[in-house]
Amino acid sequence: MNGILLLGGHSDIGGELAARLCPGRVVVLAARRPSSLDGVAARLRAAGASDVHTLDFEATDLAGHREVVRQAQQLAGGVSTAILAFGILGDQTRAETDETHAAEIATIDYTAQVSMLTVLADSMPHGEIVAFSSIAGWRARRANYVYGSTKAGLDAFCQGLADRLHHSPLRLITARPGFVIGSMTAGMKPAPMSVTPAQVADAVSREIRTGRGSTTLWIPGRLRLLAWVMRIVPRPVWRRMPR
Repeated sequence: MNGILLLGGHSDIGGELAARLCPGRVVVLAARRPSSLDGVAARLRAAGASDVHTLDFEATDLAGHREVVRQAQQLAGGVSTAILAFGILGDQTRAETDETHAAEIATIDYTAQVSMLTVLADSMPHGEIVAFSSIAGWRARRANYVYGSTKAGLDAFCQGLADRLHHSPLRLITARPGFVIGSMTAGMKPAPMSVTPAQVADAVSREIRTGRGSTTLWIPGRLRLLAWVMRIVPRPVWRRMPR
């Protein structure tokens, strides 16, 4: 079994998932400020990782994505699990009038994800890639339409990529969690069917160990019902929905 590449080494969900998958494996943590990843690295070693390396990763440097993956493969002796856990929530109010911030959210949460997924699908001979969509992308709300639009685009891309990888030795797992209670949403009121990073990681790690083929995971599973309801809410009502 080859190593794990965690893109977004500071991510709550990414760290939880890596901790569940790392026993006996080399982990490469890629993030901005890799020098600040000591605590994450220590946790993974305590969880059983055979070794942990760090790499500098700037999501907006699209031209550097392939080199980051190449270095990770070299450090780990090959990568068979890649976790794309980088992203920003952004400031919706600011993004409504600040085109630079709106483009920053779109670049990190969509364009950079598409770029890295393409590189990984081209570079990994087998294993699994994990990407994180969101219920926010199922139907964009007035309260967070910039972030929601990036998740909608990413989810559509992942569905197509999953179909391309079908029957290959490499599969794509797309997680669609509800509101995640973590550092990114600190201070925000949890929505119905909220989940924790640990719950998301449990669901994804279970799918990696027991599932087959390319998969889309609603987390929790009953979120599917809420998604169906969201589709039929009349638009005049929907535009008043909170985040």
